[in-house]
Amino acid sequence: MTSAALASKWVRGGQVALGVGLGAAYSLIAHVATVHPSPGFWQVLSALFLVLVLAFSLAWRSPRRPRMLVLYAVGVAGLLAMGDWLQSHYQWLFFLEHVGMQTLLCLVFGRTLAAGQTPLVSHFAAAVHGVLSPHLQRYTRGVTWAWTLYFGATASVSALLFSFAPIAWWSTFANLLGMPLIAMMFVGDYVVRRCVLPPEDVASLWQVVQACRQVGMPPLR
Repeated sequence: MTSAALASKWVRGGQVALGVGLGAAYSLIAHVATVHPSPGFWQVLSALFLVLVLAFSLAWRSPRRPRMLVLYAVGVAGLLAMGDWLQSHYQWLFFLEHVGMQTLLCLVFGRTLAAGQTPLVSHFAAAVHGVLSPHLQRYTRGVTWAWTLYFGATASVSALLFSFAPIAWWSTFANLLGMPLIAMMFVGDYVVRRCVLPPEDVASLWQVVQACRQVGMPPLR
């Protein structure tokens, strides 16, 4: 391996480690904010943080950037005007963000299982392997089903816990266990691949992550 390739590998590894670290830090902050007995500005800000960052990113990358940034500023001003209401309902912000994201991912994966569609995990596999063998096509369709059911089940459990359990239970599930459960799905998929697929159809965990980043999520239509 050349020095340039080695440096690139370390950079990619550092990016992944940074992303995991930031995600874990936000999960912990969100948990502490959710169970805080006296919510204030920082609890509300942590509940809105991901939404604000995503909205700003979309506005900045829009071909109508000036107009979208103005709309973004107006939206932020509107949220500030609702400060008292948001402070008294900030736990709902965390809940809606979590269950909304899980439901959206369930729909994104599930719609690719319809007749005439290519399962999303098959798209990811094609980015690694090129043309897929019939065995790999069947397997990736099954994995797409697994992710669809996982996100649907996660949304359902989140709604049940938020409705009927103490808020600390919901927050532990939604904020603290979210990343470990996703990691377990990836590792479980890799272990099953090693057991049921021929070696040429088995991608490493890093190749899977890279394929997900390269292909991205298809839009809902």
